[in-house]
Amino acid sequence: MDDGIRRLSVITGASGGIGADLARVMARDGQDLALVARSTAALEALADEIEATGRPRPLIITLDLAAPGAADALKQALSSASASAECLVNNAGYGLNGWISELDRADQVGIIDLNIRALTDITLALLPDIIRHKGGILNVASTAAFLPGPGMAVYYASKAYVLSFSQALGAELRGQGVRVSALCPGPVETGFAARAQFQANLLKIYHIATSLDVAEAGYAGFKSGKRVIVPGWMNKMTVWTTPFMPKAVVLPVVKWLQARRVRV
Repeated sequence: MDDGIRRLSVITGASGGIGADLARVMARDGQDLALVARSTAALEALADEIEATGRPRPLIITLDLAAPGAADALKQALSSASASAECLVNNAGYGLNGWISELDRADQVGIIDLNIRALTDITLALLPDIIRHKGGILNVASTAAFLPGPGMAVYYASKAYVLSFSQALGAELRGQGVRVSALCPGPVETGFAARAQFQANLLKIYHIATSLDVAEAGYAGFKSGKRVIVPGWMNKMTVWTTPFMPKAVVLPVVKWLQARRVRV
């Protein structure tokens, strides 16, 4: 508490997957939380679960982060609850599998709106409080950030932005006592794959991490001040080797993998 103000770690996209497991991991470590997503029922269930462990009940903020004015609405909701952001986890986001000429235009622009615009706006809106509290920001990117992705072109590009933004922001804020990390998981067992319209059989060729595995690794890396966190040795190999591979090789391989995914 700071002059009666509740200092919270704000987690977007907290209704399931990596966001929900980050909430569990952070609450276990003593973090007081604000959970943000569109599904009130899912957030309330998670808050019940966390409260049952003896931790403070998280603040629930039901919000469509892609809607105009969402960042201001989020800041106002915190203020109305006599709370401010000490840390921010930008986890909300989605992707779509398919060729860019065939996918719905509005859905593709929606990826940019949520993964890039909303993430940036929320960060800027809450940044003064984060700086004041000498807190931190954890942005959930992806191993997709390290290479172009024909078959998920907009999603891959959006995560490249998240990675670049995180690294630059971290360099700017380091002298002010604020840590910034980018979490870059590979394939994860979450609802993301269903929304992205992935074929389950293709994912079996990867080592699929659980969302809890990713949350544990992400939070540990964030606490230790890592700029970029890549869970899993296969994902690390991808990240390390991709910069040395010619795009003439990388692009056809990624395109082939994406073509093996089918849309429902």
